[in-house]
Amino acid sequence: MNTAFGPLTPQDREFVRKVRLAGLWELPAGKQAQERGTRKSVRTAGEHLVEGHTELDRRVLEVGEALGVELPDRPSGQQQAWLDQLDRAQGATYERLFVQLLRRAHGKVFTLVAQVRAQTRNSVVRELATDANTTVLDHIAVLEASGLVDFDGLADSPPAAASPTAARPADPSPTATRPRK
Repeated sequence: MNTAFGPLTPQDREFVRKVRLAGLWELPAGKQAQERGTRKSVRTAGEHLVEGHTELDRRVLEVGEALGVELPDRPSGQQQAWLDQLDRAQGATYERLFVQLLRRAHGKVFTLVAQVRAQTRNSVVRELATDANTTVLDHIAVLEASGLVDFDGLADSPPAAASPTAARPADPSPTATRPRK
């Protein structure tokens, strides 16, 4: 489909929808981590998610309207299940689950963002992909800075609620996290 901003492929359209879907579950998850996190690093990760997805959500709504892409207004079933899982978790289990779910999701989307950014001929989609790339990389870095990522658990199986192999070091120094965008 041709637009004033260049051709819009099915992959471009799907990417725009996925950016919107990401915000529909990661924004509430980030708010929850700010409130429920006991570690400063988890609260900081929540803050980065809220800030990043607030801006990306604003952008994706503009892009969706400009391109005539119908956007979802609620998380997918899987995303809602992750939010429900987070709602039920407590304490250190909650923090490990939060970090693992979000780090895994960001790792998966990072590949899609790069592919769309490299291949799209639509200038608006390319700008959104550039913004998403910056945001996703920031979120990956701040989640990893928590020290709670179980890298072995990032494979295609969903993370366990209380992964016994997840590292549990003290919060890293504030200088260990990357500055926000």
